[in-house]
Amino acid sequence: MSDSSDDAVFPPTGREPVRERLAAERTGTSARIAALSRDFDGIVEANALVAIDDEHDPEGSSTAFERAHIAALLAQARDHLADLDRALERLERGDYGRCEGCGEPIPVERLEVRPAASTCVRCAAARPR
Repeated sequence: MSDSSDDAVFPPTGREPVRERLAAERTGTSARIAALSRDFDGIVEANALVAIDDEHDPEGSSTAFERAHIAALLAQARDHLADLDRALERLERGDYGRCEGCGEPIPVERLEVRPAASTCVRCAAARPR
């Protein structure tokens, strides 16, 4: 995509509010990653102190579940942070707000809900899950 005002969904003059929103969401996501990392480390540390055999301890399965659950949330948060970084890169190139699938503008309402969205709803729905 070109960086000209005619082609860009968010021309250079309109990018600062978007940049601020993405940066704020990035800050919140980074804080979430830090909190989840502390939680995960706390569970691992607590289990190491007790030296429990998860398989035979009645509480072991719940700690294993808790550890796996936090690990999954942590992976999602890290993926979201990477998505936000890619959105900031698209914003700088002038591609932010344009669908990577079909090239059409992504509705502003979608970007308000999912600021890191790189596809329109139609292309997102067509992707295999």
